[in-house]
Amino acid sequence: MGSDKPLRREGSPLTPFPNNLPALTSVRFALALGVVLFHYQLQWPWDSMASTGLLDRARLGVDAFFVLSGFVLTHAYRQTLEERRLDYRRFLAARFARVYPAHVAVLAFVLVMVGAATLMGAEYDHRLYNPLGLLTTLLLVHAWLPETVVAEWNGPSWSLSAEWFAYLAFPAFAWVGLVLARRPWVLLALSGLVFLVLDLTYQAVFGDVVVHAELNMGVLRIIPEFLYGIGLYRLGQRLRPTRRSAIGASWLSAITLLALMHLKADDRIVVAAAGPLILSLGLLSKASADRALAQPWMLASGEASYALYLVHMPILIGWKGVNSALTQRPSAYVLAWWEIACLLALTLFAAFAVHYLFEGPARTWIRRRADRLWPAPGSRAAMAPGSQPPDI
Repeated sequence: MGSDKPLRREGSPLTPFPNNLPALTSVRFALALGVVLFHYQLQWPWDSMASTGLLDRARLGVDAFFVLSGFVLTHAYRQTLEERRLDYRRFLAARFARVYPAHVAVLAFVLVMVGAATLMGAEYDHRLYNPLGLLTTLLLVHAWLPETVVAEWNGPSWSLSAEWFAYLAFPAFAWVGLVLARRPWVLLALSGLVFLVLDLTYQAVFGDVVVHAELNMGVLRIIPEFLYGIGLYRLGQRLRPTRRSAIGASWLSAITLLALMHLKADDRIVVAAAGPLILSLGLLSKASADRALAQPWMLASGEASYALYLVHMPILIGWKGVNSALTQRPSAYVLAWWEIACLLALTLFAAFAVHYLFEGPARTWIRRRADRLWPAPGSRAAMAPGSQPPDI
């Protein structure tokens, strides 16, 4: 009963989120699948489906992941942050265990593909696969650099590079979140201001909005969005939703986001609208109204979403490359419906295989090694006791 009792600090009531936030795990699969379908629709012939903004704006699921990352990491490390006892070494080890196993596995697969294509004399753009690009991609710094000095070994990995930057800078983000924890609206306004400054700067330098930054200094994209997620979490700590209000807010935020996507609203507005959805899904757990999104198959899909995001482009490129070689068609050929169906099935199978056969075991092994190197007194990990938050 003590853990459910609202906390009070300087007259401001706080109601903690529960340890588990299953809705935020389940939604990750929808976000990753949206990115997959966005890349598929660039290859298929159905113009009527491409005319809707839903698939085009689905690429902004990456930005929703950035917001979600700030939200979830603040939740996962909330107690150690408040008690000023975050072990940076353990934190980075946990983050390394989260992103690197699947990243290295998929990058190795791409390297094998490129080697095989070279041996067979297959046609591909050599500029996209050069040694410097391989090194920067392996080190996850390729999104920190201008486009002219990087290469696209695995396109989606640019967001991992941005995430890795946020992990390295997490103490700074967390400090801002703690200083403004009792003023979440100020924290949200700060994230908006940072976004505005970066957006105007990016437009002045590169001639495009910052939410279109990927390999070309894509790291700028995560800075305000990660901070946005932290602000949403701090706001959520002060909300006391009823079951009905939490469910209503979730439906309203989801419908609003989908409507904005369908109507082809400005990308920046769509990204901003992803925040209320993430907050409302977190509040579902707070109001004990998240059973519908806590089904085992949904949680399993959410856990495999990271692998799905990473493997889909190499599989798509490899599929088209092999078919082009076999049929003598140009590599830019349009995919048939049956190819889309086969690709989706193959990609889902590969994602679950990578996650359950390699990514998960490797993550566990790395974390156990970190526990032995830097044992945490009184707890297994440097996070709130007993917490099992969604692992971004």
